[in-house]
Amino acid sequence: MPFSIRINGHDTDEPPAPGQCLRTYLRAQGWTGVKKGCDTGDCGACTVHVDGAPVHSCLYPAHRADGRTVTTVEGLAGDDRLHPAQQAFMRARAFQCGYCTPGFVMTTAALTEEHLADLPEALKGNLCRCTGYRVIGEAVLDAHRGARGLPPARPCDAVPGASGHRTTVAAGAAEEAQAVVTGTAAFTLDEQPPPGTLHIAVLRSPHRHARVLDIDTAAARTVPGVRAVLTHHHAPPTRFSTALSEPAQDSPADARVLDEVVRHTGQRVAAVIADNPAVAERACRLIRVSYQVLPAVTDPEAALHPQAPRVHPQGNLVDEIHLHTGDLNRGMSQADTTYEGTFRTQRVQHTALECHASRAWTTEDGRLHVHTTTQAPHLVRRRLCEIFDLPAERVRVTAARLGGAFGGKQDLLTEDITALAALHTGHPVQVEYTRAEELTATTTRHPFHVRVTLGARRDGTLTALRLRVVADTGAYGNHGPGVLREGCSAGISLYRCANIIVDGYSVRTHNVPAGAFRGYGAGQIAFAMESALDELARTLGIDPLTLRRTACLRPGDPTAFPGVGGRHPVMGTGLDQCLGALRTARARRLRNNPAPTAPGELTGQGMAVTALHTEPMDGHVSRARIALRADGHYDLVIGAPEFGSGTPAVLRRIAATALRTDPDRVHLWQADTDLLDHDSGGFASTGIRITGRAVIRACRMLLGQLRDLAAAHTKTEPSSFQPDTEAMHAPDTHTVIPLTTLYEHARACGHHLTATGHAAPGEGRPTLAVSAQWFRVGVNPTTGQVRILDSVHAADAGVVLDDSQCRGQIEGAVVQGVGTTLWEVLLTGPDGHITTPDLRTYTVPHFGDVPATEIHFSCPDGDEDPKPMSELPFDPVAAALANALRDATGIRYTTLPLRPDTVWAALDSS
Repeated sequence: MPFSIRINGHDTDEPPAPGQCLRTYLRAQGWTGVKKGCDTGDCGACTVHVDGAPVHSCLYPAHRADGRTVTTVEGLAGDDRLHPAQQAFMRARAFQCGYCTPGFVMTTAALTEEHLADLPEALKGNLCRCTGYRVIGEAVLDAHRGARGLPPARPCDAVPGASGHRTTVAAGAAEEAQAVVTGTAAFTLDEQPPPGTLHIAVLRSPHRHARVLDIDTAAARTVPGVRAVLTHHHAPPTRFSTALSEPAQDSPADARVLDEVVRHTGQRVAAVIADNPAVAERACRLIRVSYQVLPAVTDPEAALHPQAPRVHPQGNLVDEIHLHTGDLNRGMSQADTTYEGTFRTQRVQHTALECHASRAWTTEDGRLHVHTTTQAPHLVRRRLCEIFDLPAERVRVTAARLGGAFGGKQDLLTEDITALAALHTGHPVQVEYTRAEELTATTTRHPFHVRVTLGARRDGTLTALRLRVVADTGAYGNHGPGVLREGCSAGISLYRCANIIVDGYSVRTHNVPAGAFRGYGAGQIAFAMESALDELARTLGIDPLTLRRTACLRPGDPTAFPGVGGRHPVMGTGLDQCLGALRTARARRLRNNPAPTAPGELTGQGMAVTALHTEPMDGHVSRARIALRADGHYDLVIGAPEFGSGTPAVLRRIAATALRTDPDRVHLWQADTDLLDHDSGGFASTGIRITGRAVIRACRMLLGQLRDLAAAHTKTEPSSFQPDTEAMHAPDTHTVIPLTTLYEHARACGHHLTATGHAAPGEGRPTLAVSAQWFRVGVNPTTGQVRILDSVHAADAGVVLDDSQCRGQIEGAVVQGVGTTLWEVLLTGPDGHITTPDLRTYTVPHFGDVPATEIHFSCPDGDEDPKPMSELPFDPVAAALANALRDATGIRYTTLPLRPDTVWAALDSS
C-alpha cells in the first residue's frame, strides 16, 4: 500500500526512510517548528499531534503515521487568528530563547480540564531551561480560559511587597513573539541547507589519555555514500584555544581540530563525511584505531604535584592568581572567632535545549561561510582564520536564534571540524550533536575546590579572609584563566575586609574540558563564601541577614581589588535595598504562610547574597551600526545573536528612543560578520549595558548627519532640527523634511546615511550589581528529599528596561541554580565515560520541581543605567539552599550536589 499522510492540511505520499522517526520526517518536509532536544522522549520539544493526540515525535516511528493526520505548531493556528495556546504564550511572553515553546504550545493545546488540576503531571514531558516555568504555567491556564472565551487571569507575579520602581516593557517585540509561538522563528538548522549538503559523524576516544598509533579507515571509506574520512593527518598543525573571548590570547593555545594525542574520553579522533547521518554513523563504527594508553590524572589537586602525569607538554598548571591586601596574620589575631572549611562544586552541563550544530560551505566567490550555534560570530571567524590561515575577508560567520546558551556556545566546538570537512571535500557539510554528545563531549562548568578561612569580631565585622582555590579546567585550558580570575575577584568583591589573601590555580586534568558557564566562576566561590558566613553567623548568634550588612561593603565603599581598567568598583545602595526586601518578604511569608509539613519533615530557611562587576574585566568590544532606509525606517546592526536574553528587543527600543521613532520602525540585523568589522558577541552580561552604549552612540552620530543634511538643504542651523517618527523638524522655522527626502538627497550625492558606535568596558562608572536569595525548605529525613517551600529573590538591577524579560532571566537563573545545587551532576565511570548521557540520568528541573520565585527590584537613587541580570541571579542560589538545609538539619553540607542520597547519608550518620 502506498504511504499517505496529511500534515497541517497538506497531503503527501513521500514515504519515510526505514527506521526514520516522525520528527526527522516532518523536518525533512519543511515543518521545522518540530525541534530536536533529546531524541529520547525526555524534553518535549518535538511534540506534535497525531489524530489530535500529543506525541513525542522523536519516539514515534514515521511509518506509523501512514493514513493519519499530523498537526505541528505551524498548523495549529486558524486561518485568521492564533490558537488560544499560542495567544496565551505570546501575551504572557512565556519564553526566553523560545526553543521549547512549540512543544509546550502543542502540549497545552491538547490538555483537558482534568489535566489543569495537576499541571506538574500534565507538563512533566516538557522541559524549559530558560524561563523558570512560572510564566509557562500562567500561560497554560490562560490558554484554557481563552478557549472558553474568558479574559486572562491576573498575573501570578503580582506579589505583595514588590517594589514599584520605574519599568518599561520593551516595545517592538510582537513580531518576534508571534514567530516563536507559531514555530516560524528560525534556529540554526531551520533554514534549508545548501543543495548537496553532506553530514558528519565523529569517532571519539574511549580512553582518558592515549596516543593514536594507527587509524585504519579502509572499511569506512568503502561504505556507499561516504565521501571522506578525516584524521589528524588531514588537520592543520595549528594549536588554538576553543575559548571565544577577548583578548584572543586569554586562554592557552593547546587544542587541534584532530590530534594524535587524546586527553579525555570523548575527544574527537576521526570524522566521517557522508551523504546522510545514518551512513556517516555506520561508517564511523568501522574505523579501527590502535592506541598507546598513557597515564592519566583526574584529581586537580593531584595534577598540581610535580610527579603527576602531564596533560600537556607545557604542564598541568594553566594559570594562577595571587591577590593580597593588608596583613592576614594581624587580621586573624584581631578576630573573636574564626571559621575554616573546604567546599567542592561538581561538574555540571549547560543543557541548552538546542544542541551544537554547524554548517559550512564555500560560496561561488571562494569564501568560506559557516553558519553555527555561537554566541560570538566574529570571534569564531577570527579563530577559523587562525586555524586555516585565511584572511578575514575570505570567511563569513553567521548565527540564527539560539536555543539557549548559558556560556556553552562560547567555545569553538563544531565550527572547526565542519570548516575542515567543507574545505577538504568542496561540498557543503553539516554536523549536529546528539544530546549524548552534548553531555559527554562539549564543555562543562569548572569544578572548584575552595578552602575558606575567615576571622570576625563579635559584631560580624570581617578581620581576615583567605581563599585557596583549585579549579579543574579539564583536558584543555579554554576559559581557565578567565574563570579563575573572575571567580577569585568578583566572587569576593562584596565583602568589607582589610586583610585578604587569595591563591587560585587553574589546573588541567584528563577530564572533559570545562568552559564558560553562567556566573563564570563567581557562583562556585559564592557557595563557599556565603556558606562560611552562615557558619560565622551561627557561631556569633547573629541573624545571617544582619551579618551581611556588617560583613559587606557599605554605600560608597570600593572593592578590595580592582576591576576593568584598574579601577575599583564602588558599592551603591542596592545591597541595602535588596537585604531590606528580603527581610520584609521573609517576615511576611513566615507570618502568613506557615510551611505545610509532612509528619517528621524538617524545615529551615537560608539566604545568600552575591555581587558582580557591572563592567566585565575582559577586553569586550561592542559595535552597532544604524542606517536610514529609503522608506524612512532604520536598520540596526549588532554582532550578537538572540539566545534568550531579550537583548535585541531592548536594543531596538534604545535605538528608537534615541531617534525619537517607534521600535517597529527599527529593523534588526544581527550575528553576521559581513555586517560589522568586529564585535565580541553576546556574553559576560554585556548585551544591554555595553552594546546599548554602542547603539546610543551610533544613533547620536546618525542624528548629527541628519541634522547637517537637513540644514544644508534649508540654510538652517543644524541644532534647530529635531527628529520624530517620519521627519526632521525645525520648530522655530516650521520646517519639515521627511526622512525619505533626506535619504534621497544623500543618495543623489553618493552618500549613505549610516553611523557606527563603539563601546567597551571601563567607559562607564565602575559599580557593583547585587542579587540576594532566600529559601525555605522542607527535608524528608527518611528519603533525604529536599522540597522548596518558599523562594524570594531581590535584584539590584538598576533601571529595568523590560520588566517581563528581566523577571524571566531571574526566574530562569534561580531554577537553573536549584537544578545544579540539588540534582545535576555529570558522573564519570572508571574509564572516563560520562555515565549520565541523557536527560533521564542527567536530571534538570521540571515544571513541578520549583515553586514560583517572588522577585523584587531595587533601583538605587541616581543610578540611571541598567545592570546585568543574565548571570548574577544564578550565583547566590547554591549557598542559599545549602544554608536553608543547614538550618533544617543542623548539618553543614560542603559538597554539591545536595542529592537525596547525600542528604540522607549525612542525616543517617548524625
